[in-house]
Amino acid sequence: MTSDLGRLALVVLVVGLAVHNAAMAQLWDLGVRGDLLDGVAAWKEVLLAIAVAVLAWRVRDRVTVATLDVLAIAYTLAVVVYAVVPQDWLGGDATSRGELLALRHHLLPVGAYVLGRLIGTIRRDTSWLGAALVLTAAGIALIGLLDLAVVSLQAWRASGVPSWYGEQLGLDYRGLSGLPENWIYNTGDEQNPIRRLVSTFLSPLASAYAFVVALIYVVSRPLRWWWALVAALLYVGLLYTHTRAAFAALAVGLVLLGVLQRRVAPVVLAVASVVVAAGFLVAYPSIGPSTSYTQEELEFLRANAARDPGESSDPFSPGESSASSHLENLRDGIRAVFEHPQGYGLGNAGVVAKRTGLEPLAGESTYTELGVDTGIVGMLAFVLWSGALLLALVRREAWLAAAFGTVLLLALQTDVIGIHWLALAVWGAAGIAVSRPRAEEGPEPETPESSTSAIPEPSG
Repeated sequence: MTSDLGRLALVVLVVGLAVHNAAMAQLWDLGVRGDLLDGVAAWKEVLLAIAVAVLAWRVRDRVTVATLDVLAIAYTLAVVVYAVVPQDWLGGDATSRGELLALRHHLLPVGAYVLGRLIGTIRRDTSWLGAALVLTAAGIALIGLLDLAVVSLQAWRASGVPSWYGEQLGLDYRGLSGLPENWIYNTGDEQNPIRRLVSTFLSPLASAYAFVVALIYVVSRPLRWWWALVAALLYVGLLYTHTRAAFAALAVGLVLLGVLQRRVAPVVLAVASVVVAAGFLVAYPSIGPSTSYTQEELEFLRANAARDPGESSDPFSPGESSASSHLENLRDGIRAVFEHPQGYGLGNAGVVAKRTGLEPLAGESTYTELGVDTGIVGMLAFVLWSGALLLALVRREAWLAAAFGTVLLLALQTDVIGIHWLALAVWGAAGIAVSRPRAEEGPEPETPESSTSAIPEPSG
């Protein structure tokens, strides 16, 4: 019963976070707003806290503290200390709300890891969670593709999404009538903007990274026709996100998987994926779902283009607008960390700073955001903990090591912790896997609870 409770909580978080953004925007449209909607949106933190508390009590006699746990505690302490130290001591300007939001943001992977560790004291395999991730990602892909086929961009403009982002979250998107600008691939032709798959995440990046993690799991399994169909759906969904970082990350993850499993097939699929993705990028302006800008959007985009006339729309050009923006943000973030190594305090970086009316001192990269908020000490604590987790996974769970390493790579240019689905799923799975004895220590003894799973994996 204890094992089922923990697994059920993690599956509910995985599925629920996949639809969280779309559900919150719909609630806004229905009139649930302000503090009430903030309270509803906190369901994930409440569920995580309850699951951790209940499991910790029920397995209190089985829990042991390992080196990885000590590293997680060290990172947690660094974050908490920076939450307590007054902002004016460090030079930061975050509000109390910003500090609380940043505290939640930075500690979410720790909470997921703790939940995973507690589950792993009872049931020490991750196949049920891998299956849940794949099924959830497949649903995201199907909904996203159907959205591109039958739902117009104007319907999204008229939905609760712009107001939820702008008025509830404080994220002012101006280039697409309140929708995030990255919903569109700008081809450079005002008459031919192309939509990207956003699905229930309301984000092409979050959708793409979920597909990458799911595809790595599918490829790690023995070949079966149903897995091939699921993989095809996931990969098509990934292509329509038009996210080059995800294309590259998938190739890296598959190569790593092939090395860890000593299989050639994942490496071959990685090469094939790069070729197909490159061709798709070239063809996308012609085959992608075309839409149109409003007059107000065109005026904003023209003014923005006049400020940055050297940017290119060629997806393979180093001067392409998105690529140059990522590189610039990474450089600026690194500079901010090295010029102010003691950090500025929680709430001065990333989306949290934007939501609370500040100009972010670092953005996008998980590492530079941590460096700005918690100094080099907090950033290094996170890197040491995550690096040690990766090494432990290499010895225990090939698919998860490949997925975890891929997410850490993506963290260079993306706030992967801010994608709550990734934080809960990947760090939670890691917590389960590192609770398992190494293969050379012998198989895990069979127990009544270890013979059941919340989501069965296909046989074979």
